[in-house]
Amino acid sequence: MKAKKRPRPRPLPLENRFHIRFNKAFPVMVLSELYGETGAVARNISAGGMFIEMADPLPLGSQVTVSFRAAGGGDLSARGEVKHHYCFNYGGDAGETRISRGIGLRFLEFFPHGDRPLDALLTDPSALH
Repeated sequence: MKAKKRPRPRPLPLENRFHIRFNKAFPVMVLSELYGETGAVARNISAGGMFIEMADPLPLGSQVTVSFRAAGGGDLSARGEVKHHYCFNYGGDAGETRISRGIGLRFLEFFPHGDRPLDALLTDPSALH
């Protein structure tokens, strides 16, 4: 009788992200040619994209422009593509179940405004409001 071999544990998956993420909540405006303009809240940002919490997530593949204010004055706008949908379930203060929905946006190009260089905005989390 042969002894059964125990399966080897699988290694944990490696992180696929290429850019450092900053967890910082700040208001954004999302503009889509097909779905109009929507106010939302960005929850984190990196040089490659951002997570945007919004009540009605836009369809996957949608091309949007997202705008937000930088601390040094001026606005920053980025063109991006909706790559992911997210829905988070969590418990509220009174124990009730709550949800938060949003999109993962991959940046395609930037349109900086004002006098701060783009690199400074994406490497200093205090530069975003």
